[in-house]
Amino acid sequence: MAHQESILAYFKNRSTNALAENFNSKIKSFRSVFRGVNDIAFFIYRLTLILA
Repeated sequence: MAHQESILAYFKNRSTNALAENFNSKIKSFRSVFRGVNDIAFFIYRLTLILA
């Protein structure tokens, strides 16, 4: 019952969260390349340049 609305939304509209999952995957792979970054502001700046 807790997930009923999201499950039915797929069958009604064919909508999924695949785009969000793909974006999260890209961020995770980017983080693995730049492991040990101390400057968080620069990391966010690079992330927006590459993924935007």
